[in-house]
Amino acid sequence: MGLIYLVIIGAVAGYLATRIMRIDADPLVTVGIGMAGALLGGLILQGILAFLGLLGGIIGAVLGALVLIWGYQAYKARK
Repeated sequence: MGLIYLVIIGAVAGYLATRIMRIDADPLVTVGIGMAGALLGGLILQGILAFLGLLGGIIGAVLGALVLIWGYQAYKARK
């Protein structure tokens, strides 16, 4: 069940993050960004947003995905 939860949250977070950052990505990349963002955001915001449950997970995942996209764009701009 945990893996299914991560994929669903990752898909939602990746979709929201790619729309907020206005990048065009295929569905697999979108889910991957969202899953990585969910892990990153979940670790950072675990204690702060624990009382919000699923909503907190989505918020943390979107914020984590936004940080990953920002970092990727900054790295890509240097090349």
